Amino acid sequence: MKKVLERCLALVLVGAPLLGCVQAEEESAELDEGEASQEGAVALPAAEREAQGIVTRPVEGRALAVTITAPGEVRTNAYRSALVTPRISAQVVARHAHLGDTVRVGAPLVTLSSVLMADAQGALIETDREWRRVQELGAEAVSEARYIAAQVARQRAYAAAAAYGMTEAQIERLLESGDASGAMGEFELLSPQAGTVIQDNFVVGEIIEPGRTLFEISDESVLWVEAQLSSMDAARVMPGTAARVSRDGTRWLDGTVVQLQHRLDETARTRGVRIEVENRAEALYAGDYVDVELEATPTIARIAVPNDSVVLMDGSSVVFKLDAGQLRPQLVEIGASSSGWTEIKAGLAVGDEVVTEGAFLIKSLLLKSQIGDAD
Repeated sequence: MKKVLERCLALVLVGAPLLGCVQAEEESAELDEGEASQEGAVALPAAEREAQGIVTRPVEGRALAVTITAPGEVRTNAYRSALVTPRISAQVVARHAHLGDTVRVGAPLVTLSSVLMADAQGALIETDREWRRVQELGAEAVSEARYIAAQVARQRAYAAAAAYGMTEAQIERLLESGDASGAMGEFELLSPQAGTVIQDNFVVGEIIEPGRTLFEISDESVLWVEAQLSSMDAARVMPGTAARVSRDGTRWLDGTVVQLQHRLDETARTRGVRIEVENRAEALYAGDYVDVELEATPTIARIAVPNDSVVLMDGSSVVFKLDAGQLRPQLVEIGASSSGWTEIKAGLAVGDEVVTEGAFLIKSLLLKSQIGDAD
């Protein structure tokens, strides 16, 4: 009635006849009756829905993959890493690379000096000269025993120098010079791969024992993330399973499960899962703790709707169901969400037609009508 009085007053103020007020009252009565019949629903013809970008589709069963969450730790990729160690006791003469440096294959990392290497270099030069002399004389001019002895001695000296840490190129340079003064026991350790120096714990002048790690070189463009899953969750994951990881919960990096441990952790009774993640932008570093999400093996078909179909009204999950040309809010119980779809545990049946695009517009129209009724 308040709305009717307001309309009449407006008509009178602009000089409209009283008949207009009566007509307005009659139209209002018809409108109120229509609103009452459509309470809690929005009546939009198909053409109007199309114009407003509102799309409806029948509900259908869908195989949803369940997302498994777990904490994880970033590790260096052992298959893309290498340790640089001396094979004999030696002293550090000079450093050529530092922590954080990017190095190429064959780049010099450190120069070492060793008495054992000096002996091996001297023996190599000596046996190489004898072998060259014997070759020049020819097998006919020397005894077979001397010929074989010279050949074997040179091969042994060559092998010893290589075993102690000289590369083939370094040995060839030493032999080409033919200078015995070059047998000073110095040699360089080279990078076995391209990557970043992530460890270099030594100082110049230090005596290094065999097997001591001088450098660790790792290709950080692809890292590992280790996550621990319960046996039940691990059984739903396999190599090739899609995953993603995040250090801050905001920026996510895609990854793939590459390996599963074949032994459970004896204390936690969990199974390790290894995820390979591309890290070309250096967003992750070994030792970081991250959140891991794994897309488990798809489950059986369930009723599901696009995520945008579900809205909150008065704290409850609602979808808009098309019924006799009207869009009515339908309370639903939601389940897991995956890949843009939300499982509906209760409230809908296969074949029900619901709004899949434009649900927020329908919600706003309903809220406006409720505010108007309150006036």
